[in-house]
Amino acid sequence: MRNQCTAIVERDGPWYIAYCAGVPGANGQGASREECLANLRDAIVLILEHRREVYAATST
Repeated sequence: MRNQCTAIVERDGPWYIAYCAGVPGANGQGASREECLANLRDAIVLILEHRREVYAATST
């Protein structure tokens, strides 16, 4: 299964900051754009895993 969302990437001084409006709470930062997006992907994976676990625990 593949999920897709739009990442908004901004530059703040030496840092890149990204977030995904489709996944509330998902954000990343890094010294490079690539690092920032990798951190955002990691955050999205963790959030979606947590949501699946909560759903599974409450749906039984």
